[in-house]
Amino acid sequence: MAEQLAGLADDRALLGRTSTAERVSDILRSRVADGYFPPGTRLSEDSIGGALGVSRNTLREAFRLLTHERLLVHELNRGVFVRVLTVEDVEDIYRTRALVECAVVRGLGEAPYPLRGLSDAVAAGETAAAEDDWKAVGTANIHFHQELVTLARSARTDELMRSVFAELRLAFHLVDDPRRLHEPYLTRNREILGALEAGERGGAERLLERYLVDSLERVVEAYRRRVGEHTAP
Repeated sequence: MAEQLAGLADDRALLGRTSTAERVSDILRSRVADGYFPPGTRLSEDSIGGALGVSRNTLREAFRLLTHERLLVHELNRGVFVRVLTVEDVEDIYRTRALVECAVVRGLGEAPYPLRGLSDAVAAGETAAAEDDWKAVGTANIHFHQELVTLARSARTDELMRSVFAELRLAFHLVDDPRRLHEPYLTRNREILGALEAGERGGAERLLERYLVDSLERVVEAYRRRVGEHTAP
């Protein structure tokens, strides 16, 4: 925990003069999504509040916001913990992804599309794979799908999916073989990008639909090996 708290102290400068619960929750959300606080970790009010230099009330409000986003859970008489997802949670996340991501591609209209963000995410994933950094490959994969969602040009959709992708990262952090999980999607991300570059919106949607079905199966298989079907939230 000491290393994590030292890192949070570095984030203190991000708060500036507007030290609000929303800014604190942004920092903690990023840290949880990056695996800095793994699923199941108890979050100490005193230690985290001290590292960030914020009041107990501000931190509690940030915890409340992240609990509402299902990233944290409050356990009576025990404290606040980073949530451990169930298999049912993972399945629901993928249902939401399929509904939103496929609808975004379906509604793109006529090409050309602004694909620089998607292209950068694909390149980042391939670079990370070449360096054998499979955690970074997973991060690049999430960025790919975030960039895909931004093609809808909807702040509400971006906000919704930011929370969904952060939850998904909780599952990724408990997978014991990230290479096996992420490697197949390097090629598939590039195929989706290629279809969109060619203006083949329907083809991209079909690739994405199959991608999400296969990804769900792979994540659930890996997740069950690690936490089992009946892990309590």
